[in-house]
Amino acid sequence: MKAVLLLEDGTCFTGQAFGAQGMAIGEVVFNTGMTGYQEILTDPSYKGQIVTMTYPHIGNYGINPEDIESDGPKVEGLVVRELCRKPSNYRSTQSLDDYLCSRGICGIHQIDTRALTRHIRQKGSMMGILSSNDKSLAKLGKQLSDHPGIVGKDLVQFVTIEEEVEWKEPINPEWYYEKTHSLGQKECLVVAYDFGIKRNILRLLTSLGMKVLLVPASTPFERIREINPDGIFLSNGPGDPEGVQYAVKSVKKLSARYPFFGICLGHQILGLALGAKTYKLKFGHHGSNHPVKNLKSGVIEITAQNHNFAIDKKTLNKSGFIETHRNLNDGTVEGMKHRELPVYSVQYHPEASPGPHDSVYLFREFYHLMADD
Repeated sequence: MKAVLLLEDGTCFTGQAFGAQGMAIGEVVFNTGMTGYQEILTDPSYKGQIVTMTYPHIGNYGINPEDIESDGPKVEGLVVRELCRKPSNYRSTQSLDDYLCSRGICGIHQIDTRALTRHIRQKGSMMGILSSNDKSLAKLGKQLSDHPGIVGKDLVQFVTIEEEVEWKEPINPEWYYEKTHSLGQKECLVVAYDFGIKRNILRLLTSLGMKVLLVPASTPFERIREINPDGIFLSNGPGDPEGVQYAVKSVKKLSARYPFFGICLGHQILGLALGAKTYKLKFGHHGSNHPVKNLKSGVIEITAQNHNFAIDKKTLNKSGFIETHRNLNDGTVEGMKHRELPVYSVQYHPEASPGPHDSVYLFREFYHLMADD
């Protein structure tokens, strides 16, 4: 069955449909990872987006229940060059095609993903509509023009949990090349704000000796004070940090009382809460091979990333932050630490699901920030 992908600037790609039949609208972005499509599909940070994989052959190791990062796919749609319909891997329980079909996610393959990626790099990320039903460009264009973009929109509300829950599952030691275990006798209580958190973040926090209470994104600061944790973790999540002002306000009221560690959207929310500004990147950072320099040690870390917004470096000083990590591709702020408060954050994903393990040390630093206080 044929399918079309129409971008908001009128550019159209025609290919073959896979996954569920139907239509999807979202911001079209590209991911440069060679592996990890299952974790990408289930990363809540991709809510509101249609993901293009730059690696040409996708689906060859299928789907398994261990590698999902949430309760199911969060992408709006998937774009690949060539779909593998018959996976070959001892862990596979389902093909990618069947998985997306069962979860109602549309896909398109047999298109020139190199041309699409180059177009996004040149013109910037833009809204798109993917359809395997109605292929009338006029009708699809009208539907697309009527659909709002992601700037200023609260996408967190669609991926956060509804009630508090204690997380107890540790990581699988087979996934890491170094031993990960409790770092001390003190079991630090961490409140983790769920803006769209990935499961391996929770597994790492738990494995390193932290008791983790996961709370909804809208949890007010009064409730956090009742819990009185040893520290607060701000998770990754989708969309524009300006769209979750309720979280910004809570973090602002809590920042002087507790140690904080933020990742991705949590990094941006922390910046906004203390006076920094954010802006939208031209085409974002999506992939598991982004070089980041640790400005203190000089070490280059290869990192996993997934975000379309960033902290404005010019606003760091007035917010009390100093830059700790820098992206070597475009010079954007990848990490920051407060001059006076026990508060730090990174823009990338140190939990490495998928991706390299260069930055796992950041979770250890969070434990010691609380335990040694």
